[in-house]
Amino acid sequence: MTVTAPDHGVLFDTSEPQPAKPRRRSARNRRGARGWVIVALLVVVALLMIFPFWLALINAFKPPAEYIENGPIGIPTQLDFTALIEFWTGVDFNQKLLNSVIVSGSVALLAAALSLLSAYAIGIGRIKGRVWILAVFMLAFTIPQEALIYPLFMLARDVGLYDTLLGVILILAVLQSAFGTYMLSSVLGSFPMEVLEAARLDGASRIRILWHIVLPLTRPTLAVLVTFFFIWTWNDFFLPLIMLPSSANQTVSVALGALSGQYTSDPTALAAASLAGILPAIIFFVLFQRTLMRGVTLGAVK
Repeated sequence: MTVTAPDHGVLFDTSEPQPAKPRRRSARNRRGARGWVIVALLVVVALLMIFPFWLALINAFKPPAEYIENGPIGIPTQLDFTALIEFWTGVDFNQKLLNSVIVSGSVALLAAALSLLSAYAIGIGRIKGRVWILAVFMLAFTIPQEALIYPLFMLARDVGLYDTLLGVILILAVLQSAFGTYMLSSVLGSFPMEVLEAARLDGASRIRILWHIVLPLTRPTLAVLVTFFFIWTWNDFFLPLIMLPSSANQTVSVALGALSGQYTSDPTALAAASLAGILPAIIFFVLFQRTLMRGVTLGAVK
């Protein structure tokens, strides 16, 4: 209700004030809709990534006649382990699996140790030309293996490490430690110097500081590196293919690559071989995913 006076216009307004429009609610709704769109896109991407593994899983245990009848996408009505058993025994997969475990585990541990020692000297030692040294390490990591394979082949042959697991372990450990050194140097570059000075005043040597102070604090980051190094080495194909020609020293990836042409006419056997090759890496990732996520979270918080 509005009260007016003659020749004076409006004196005062007795009507109740109207509530303001809910702008915050509309902005919140837009953010919520945007979040649902992002979640939907992530679900689609996850399904596309899982789809090849799903095909390998259902076709590895599918009878050949049922594969011809229903195609690769059809769900098998009965489980047939014949293709998997024939592949496992035909290529001596136990030996190939053992070789991959030895190579991948040794490379992961050795590369992590080399990365820690190099990063300790570069990040904490603060040597001259630190930035240029890290640039060289990063350049070494980005060089493709095809450009290095000939000198590595000649060197391994001359020192007697050609066609041996030790030769592949040493080469891959040195190559992958370049990335580990670059990553750990950035972490150790921001290491609290007060802790190190206090340890030096107490008479601790450099080795003792590394073992009792630096190593425990960088253990989550080292766990991430070990996980990455293991998976990268497990999936590496080109270097083991050139450096391990004999069947007794072949890894899983090389065995799968050599047998792909043999099993092209039998899709179920090829699916069984693919499943046998990727299953150990998936198991390793599932077992260490908590360690991996904890190391990434601690690095982000730091």
